[in-house]
Amino acid sequence: MEKKIAVIGAGNVGASAALYLAEANIADIVLLDVVEGMPQGKALDLTEAGPVRGYNSRLTGSNDYKDLKSCDLVVVTAGVARTPGMSREDLLSKNSGILDKVVEGIMGNCPETMILVVSNPLDIMTYHTLKKSRLAKNRVFGQAGVLDSTRFRSFVSMELGVALTDTQAMVMGGHGDTMVPLPRYTTVAGIPIAELMPEERVQALIERTRKGGGEIVQLLKSGSAYYAPGAATVDMVKAVIRDEKKLLPASVLLDGQYGLKDICIGVPVVLGAGGVEKIIELDLGKEELAALHKSAETYREILKSMGY
Repeated sequence: MEKKIAVIGAGNVGASAALYLAEANIADIVLLDVVEGMPQGKALDLTEAGPVRGYNSRLTGSNDYKDLKSCDLVVVTAGVARTPGMSREDLLSKNSGILDKVVEGIMGNCPETMILVVSNPLDIMTYHTLKKSRLAKNRVFGQAGVLDSTRFRSFVSMELGVALTDTQAMVMGGHGDTMVPLPRYTTVAGIPIAELMPEERVQALIERTRKGGGEIVQLLKSGSAYYAPGAATVDMVKAVIRDEKKLLPASVLLDGQYGLKDICIGVPVVLGAGGVEKIIELDLGKEELAALHKSAETYREILKSMGY
């Protein structure tokens, strides 16, 4: 295939993303991990599923960053997964160190690529990756709002007993407990959810969305979500590789939009072949804007502790 994508981190999220990418038939895929044999084994297993699942993407497993050469897009899922009682911010020191090595490997072998960050704490790691890589700000972005929005959509579907695919949602802010779900931009077949359920149920679904990742961590007891994060990641990858000009929420560097500057946080953007081609500024209400700024300040304090 003409396009080439790398997924760094062959754990549950990375392997799920690789599977969904293969089924999309949009690019050849390199699955890279530091554990010897694991990415090779998973890539071979995925290749052997191709004749049945109907895809022709070429999958390669590797422990060597040299195999990233000529990648159009690199998806970074590497890092330690959350465990019960652990916040995304608790992962900071471990995963920032891991991403230092990852970014060095990427920039040493495919310096013209784009980077989609999935590692947690997402917004912090996106900013860290942007600064370490020194890539243009449109070429580094994080997967946050797509996952949070699809969780919100799922909860709306479950609440109302409607088709999952009839729902749409918009979630802004950080990928954590301070995220900002926007119910007035959340609909079923174009109908705002406020017209379909009482306000107390809307607020209950917002709260469940904020804690959506933690809910799964508590249920699994030894790990975190991977099917939905993998699917959300591929939605963004397809927008770039296919040049779909798709409007999706993503963690990106802001430069005055929404009154915020020099911080990565989730806002609606247009994703296409140029990466982040446009940042969309919604007309937020006073409370919505305040919630977004509160979310941003949470991450700004963490960045300060990292020396930014």
